Amino acid sequence: MMRSTIEVLNPGLATSIQDAGRWGYQSSGVPVSGAVDEFAFRLANLLVGNQPEDAAIEFMILGPTLKFKGPTFIAITGGTCQAQLDGQVLQLNRAYQVKAGSVLHFKPITAGRFGYLAVKGGILIPLILHSRATTSRIQLGGLAGRNLQVGDCLPIAVFYCLSSLAQRQLMVAPRPAVKKVVLHFVKGPQWQLFSAQAQQIFTEAAFTVSQQADRMGYRLAGPALPVPAKNMLSEGTVTGNVQITRSGQPIVLLADRQTAGGYPVIGTVCLADLEQLIQAQNGQQFCFQAISVAAATQRLHEKYDDLQKLTTKISATRYQLPIGPQQVAGQRIAELFD
Repeated sequence: MMRSTIEVLNPGLATSIQDAGRWGYQSSGVPVSGAVDEFAFRLANLLVGNQPEDAAIEFMILGPTLKFKGPTFIAITGGTCQAQLDGQVLQLNRAYQVKAGSVLHFKPITAGRFGYLAVKGGILIPLILHSRATTSRIQLGGLAGRNLQVGDCLPIAVFYCLSSLAQRQLMVAPRPAVKKVVLHFVKGPQWQLFSAQAQQIFTEAAFTVSQQADRMGYRLAGPALPVPAKNMLSEGTVTGNVQITRSGQPIVLLADRQTAGGYPVIGTVCLADLEQLIQAQNGQQFCFQAISVAAATQRLHEKYDDLQKLTTKISATRYQLPIGPQQVAGQRIAELFD
């Protein structure tokens, strides 16, 4: 397999290499990390024909400026942003062919917080503990355990061909503006330790995302909950856990969360709804509604149905016109005349 690189001309904001996460090491104190918005990350990889766990580029608010040293295919997903490839405006949730020497530039995200750039074949940095995910606070994984910097060169494979290129897109309808978004949750292990008053506040009050929001978690602003007086031992954490701090404020744990915590967990946000919180606009209000584990599982299956339908569509149309780039020799000859 021929190799090439992507040169970082401008890193953007909080831009890092992420994959599906570093699973299996949380008991040893190693955070899972990986993409914050799992759905957007999986969609980006699917659009360029990658495996679900292949490494991609994640950015927050402002994407990077990148120069591709070799031909490949890319897809951009996540928050609403305008990306330009050699001056051509790119649509979200669609695969594009990239030629050697092309420059990709992003304007700031106008709706949402996190964006993803998948490259055919993934970002081919070495695996550390079976993952390429970056956990910058402990300098683990990714590129030297840190966010991207000017001058970094990211190794990628050279690709000239990708079948069903015209079909590799997913029309995602914009969410209607609502005053208050409902986040469904499963009752947490310490639910019964909270008073009836605390449970009522949690399920009836409105919350917003505070300024303390990053890959570790989002602290929510809203009415304080009465905190259980009983002390508890630290226990393992999972994505979406809603911890209640001693000040009574909820924190929703995300990808870079600590491996264990001692704050009581009143509930866990369903994975199907977590994207709405992760990509929340400033000032967006949220309320919490309890559902069963079975209902949460069903909601997750329904959310990922679109990805399965797209996978089936791409496979079914691979021999329909326009077929997409198929012949390496033809692509390389065309490259010489550009």
